[in-house]
Amino acid sequence: MTAEPLFGVRQSLGGRTWRLKAADDAAIQAITRATGVSDALARLMAARGLTADTAPAFLAPKLRDSFPDPTSLKGMDEAAVRIWDAVEAGDRIALFADYDVDGATSAAQLGGWLRALGAEPIIYVPDRIEEGYGPNAPALKHLKEQGARLVITLDCGAASVGPLTAAHKMDLPVVVIDHHLMDGEVPPADALVNPNQPGDASGCGHLAAAGVTFVLLAALNREGRKRGAFKDQAEPNILDYADLVALGTICDVVPLTGVNRAIVTQGLKVMSAWSRPGMAALAAAAGVTGPASPYHAGFLLGPRINAGGRVGQSDLGARLMMTTDPAEAAHIAQTLDALNAERRAIESDVLEQAQAQIEAQSITDDTSILVASGDHWHPGVIGIVAGRIKERFNRPAIVIGIDPETGLGKGSGRSCAGVNLGGAVAAAREAGLLEAGGGHAMACGLTIQTSRIDELTEFLSDTLKGEWARADEARTYQVDAVVSPSAVSFEFCEALSAAAPYGAGNPEPRFAFSSVRRSYAQRVGTDHVRFTFESPGGGRLTGISFRTADGPMGQALLNGPDGLWHVAGKLKAEDNRYGRKAELHLEDLAKAD
Repeated sequence: MTAEPLFGVRQSLGGRTWRLKAADDAAIQAITRATGVSDALARLMAARGLTADTAPAFLAPKLRDSFPDPTSLKGMDEAAVRIWDAVEAGDRIALFADYDVDGATSAAQLGGWLRALGAEPIIYVPDRIEEGYGPNAPALKHLKEQGARLVITLDCGAASVGPLTAAHKMDLPVVVIDHHLMDGEVPPADALVNPNQPGDASGCGHLAAAGVTFVLLAALNREGRKRGAFKDQAEPNILDYADLVALGTICDVVPLTGVNRAIVTQGLKVMSAWSRPGMAALAAAAGVTGPASPYHAGFLLGPRINAGGRVGQSDLGARLMMTTDPAEAAHIAQTLDALNAERRAIESDVLEQAQAQIEAQSITDDTSILVASGDHWHPGVIGIVAGRIKERFNRPAIVIGIDPETGLGKGSGRSCAGVNLGGAVAAAREAGLLEAGGGHAMACGLTIQTSRIDELTEFLSDTLKGEWARADEARTYQVDAVVSPSAVSFEFCEALSAAAPYGAGNPEPRFAFSSVRRSYAQRVGTDHVRFTFESPGGGRLTGISFRTADGPMGQALLNGPDGLWHVAGKLKAEDNRYGRKAELHLEDLAKAD
């Protein structure tokens, strides 16, 4: 039997039903006894399926307890042997990495390991617009002409049958290190490591490419010990690369559970020393101070690395993470910071146009997909804009940038839980509606003739209608706990940090506050709203609502009726020159009738 909506909220201003996550009282008490944490934190953990037996390890994750045996990954031993053969032969090795943070941090890890052994690699990152994702035959030919005798693909290659076949024909060995889902033909390679490939029984499919590369480093060290390679030189300490693994893991939004949780916990400790010149320079450019956090990695450092691949030079991120020269690091970091500002300006312009286009459409409860398209929309930002549209309207969205000269549109999509957007796009490709397309449940990419966009929209709408109707998780706002404004404090938020790192698979806790009265609201920045709510029983709740000023929630805060409101969001601890405090980052709002 489905529980009644929390506070009776069946449709908030965000269009969702509120529900309180279930947590067994006995489990809460048992966790409290076993760990000594507060009742609020024990409830949070119980609601996430933890018990008195599993809670201690959750609160203190250790790599040694969860690190996989490298041999358990299909192809890993073969990859380690092939790479060591190249190192011992003195062959030039090229690293072909994807242009996002996961690719850059994977390249920096393996590149650093090779450099420690005196094997300086070639780094190649394809141009997002000119070359697209993954290996391509001309680039592989170019690498061979540069002297490469082995190519290692990182965060790409697992589905590149054509390009890797071309590499095989030109007698260029390739080792694939990837994590993306695979279907159809397996590409020819000297070794293929991908925990999501058919036949892999490692259970490591949740690893980012940076995590798979980290396990590869362990396999390489083990193979090196077998060969006696470290008798006359130091064995590389793979924990020195944990900051890179954490950054790639956070930015690729893989679940922060199991070994990923341990990787990020350890990696943030390493990152917090800011000893890597590239990491320190990027932190300085982004204004990051103090210990590193998932927020710093995901929202300040990561976007700047990605900016190189989106609107600038695609290899800047990998070069920054690999350099040992502080002056070079500072120069690249400043370049990436400027490119990120450019990216934000481009993104803002495309978002404004796309959102206006969506708002002009007739959106009903049954609308299963939102599609927006426009001439000259930059392909480097359409994925971000699709994510913004999905968040704003709480349903799957695709944004397509059109090249009027070729008549082709390149699109990127983001989905909601329970709606397999990548599968629907693959079906559209099979139906002949697309030039190319694919992805996974939560994201997709596609290429389409402009004249067929309306036809695609209708096809996807029909295909996804049933899934959207059943997508209860996307329609529901899940609350971890109900608290009083008077209970909110810096100390309360700090206590919750014991369950960090938060991210995909272990989301930040959401809190709801019942029947509070708005006493202050003001627009700040371009489209944010600062507010204060007061409880009739005492206590004040201050906070901010991001990017909502012109939407239903922002307008309700600024111009809505007086009276009582139910509010919900995430609590953030602030420790700055103005003192210590806690504030609410508002996510949803409902009138308390």
